[in-house]
Amino acid sequence: MAFTSRLLCRSKKLYDGQAIVRRENAVPIRFYAKEAAPPAMLKGDEMLWNIFFDVKKKFEIALGILRKEKITIDPDDPVAVTQYAKVMKTIREKADLLSVPQRVKNIIQEQTKGIPDARTYLVTLQDIRVKNGLSDDIGAEIMMFDALEKVEKEIKKPLLRDDKKGMALLIAEFDKINKKLGIHKEDLPKYEEELEIKLAKDQLTEIKEEVVEEMANQIKRKEFQDEKMVDVRSLDVRNFI
Repeated sequence: MAFTSRLLCRSKKLYDGQAIVRRENAVPIRFYAKEAAPPAMLKGDEMLWNIFFDVKKKFEIALGILRKEKITIDPDDPVAVTQYAKVMKTIREKADLLSVPQRVKNIIQEQTKGIPDARTYLVTLQDIRVKNGLSDDIGAEIMMFDALEKVEKEIKKPLLRDDKKGMALLIAEFDKINKKLGIHKEDLPKYEEELEIKLAKDQLTEIKEEVVEEMANQIKRKEFQDEKMVDVRSLDVRNFI
């Protein structure tokens, strides 16, 4: 038990959370002075203070849910992956956090604001996708660039986003791509759910790799030489929070 009790708490994700708790408990000495008047809080300090307590609140909500819900560290088990995705979704909803699609949508709106031409817009979308670890397994991006190439050859100039006629041509090409790939707007919730499952599997894989690496490191230590490597699937995350 001494061996396994160190495993999950050494995970980078859990360590980040513990750091927040430790900072929370580090009360400045001046607050213990009997006669000390409370310092006036500047606007910037107040904003940071509010941000800190908002993050702390969200962290405590997440921790409370993780203490109750069972997570099996097995990225190869569809049931375990689905359960993990369900727990993460519950945390997002209770803590008022954005899902990956929502977060990416906000990033797109922010980073594409003011981009005048369609090509730079598509390049920016590609960059956002890569930076957020999203794959393009169906090759939609290549098709979109090919469609843009076709439209620009037809209008004989770079396509600007305020060119209503040219953009209508591009959107029509995109509609053809969606039809070819079998993508329908009404199925967007299903696509988001599939993305959440994929991300859950990736996250469980990362957690498993961290835990296995930590076990390998710990088993080399003298005090754990008589211990055996445990199956990560047998670990209950709730015992380490």
